[in-house]
Amino acid sequence: MSTPVDAATPPAPPTPPPVSARTLLPLVVPAVVVGVVCSLLFLGLSWIAERLQDVLWEDLPDALGVGGYSSLWIIVMLTLTGVAVGLVIWKAPGHAGPDPATMGLGGEEPLPPYVLPGLAVAAALMLAGGPSLGPENPIIAVNVGLMFWLGRKLLPKAPGALWPNLASAATIGALFGTPIAAALLVSEALAGRPMPLKGSLWDNLFGPLLAAAAGALTTTLVASPSFDLGLAPFGDPGWRDLLASIVVACAAAALTMVAVYAFPYVHGAFRRLGHPMLMLPVGGLVLGLLGVLGGELTLFKGLEEVKEIAAHPDGRSAGSFALLAVVKLAALLIAASCGFRGGRIFPAVFVGAAFGLFAHALVPDVNASVGVAAGVLGVLLAVTRSGWVSLFTAAVLVASPAIIALMCIASLPAWLLVTGRPQMQLSEDGTALR
Repeated sequence: MSTPVDAATPPAPPTPPPVSARTLLPLVVPAVVVGVVCSLLFLGLSWIAERLQDVLWEDLPDALGVGGYSSLWIIVMLTLTGVAVGLVIWKAPGHAGPDPATMGLGGEEPLPPYVLPGLAVAAALMLAGGPSLGPENPIIAVNVGLMFWLGRKLLPKAPGALWPNLASAATIGALFGTPIAAALLVSEALAGRPMPLKGSLWDNLFGPLLAAAAGALTTTLVASPSFDLGLAPFGDPGWRDLLASIVVACAAAALTMVAVYAFPYVHGAFRRLGHPMLMLPVGGLVLGLLGVLGGELTLFKGLEEVKEIAAHPDGRSAGSFALLAVVKLAALLIAASCGFRGGRIFPAVFVGAAFGLFAHALVPDVNASVGVAAGVLGVLLAVTRSGWVSLFTAAVLVASPAIIALMCIASLPAWLLVTGRPQMQLSEDGTALR
């Protein structure tokens, strides 16, 4: 006997019809080209910034006979970096893009071509000069704007939304050295939104995933990046590891939320200065003072520095790791508030790793790999509000499959601490997004 259907029950949504191969095949060449070009642009910007960094922090102080990382040089260099970036933002067409405090990890409208050179120069100066921001936001904005402009010129009949989707996925793949990060982010972005193609999720991931793979492979072939911190292998997890991962992830998220809540107020204080030639030099001076307090490891985007502190997890005291985490978090807050063009993910990874090593040094029973992965997970959940980015980054830093299960569980209570609360991203009027 059949059960009557409740009239109030809405019908199940129809399953989208599959997209034919004829629809997807034309995406192959544009996706591969966009992936390769976006990776090369990212690598080119990084190479320029690294060469300039060598000049500013090694060649120039050696020529002047001063210590490259002396207190005086750190303060002078960070302040002058603020002056240089402020000058670019003041005079560059389009004022070097929107306020970075209002930008997430891609997804914004493509910038006009005339804005892109100034944004690229501001990003390169920032990366070389030492502020605690990464390259992700400006290079994604540059690649999206450039690919959108070129794509509309070369293939005017292609959908306009194609090029930003391919460029952002390609750049994320290039940044992380794997297409998985891009696939996770795209799938998260598509959740609850109309899909570009009237097909399945994998139909819509076809082009972005191919672009991300091309970008990641190009980066790997040219630069051979590695996110593995080289920590001691982690075996089978136990109950103690599960408890440690939950406590560390939640504590790291709670600490980071202090900076998140302070973000609109610190940003507002710099905005009241009213001019980039005031905001950025003052911000650079504050960052220089923080650099003196925390030492040279708290400078720059933090990717190489985090490998250095993880190389000897038992070589520092708990207080030393705590100082690194707090100073780097404060430097991230200042750099993101005063107008430097950069992203927040890479320095957040340093904060999380330092916090996890602090937990290991404070309680030796906390495995260093578990502490680092859980610390990075908690910090990134608070900063990015992206579960996939946080889980992926925490897992990729520690080359152990067993870490993934622990991080999946630890992410749940940490997510409860951050969800529904302000994000480390502001609206145009300076209020925090939720």
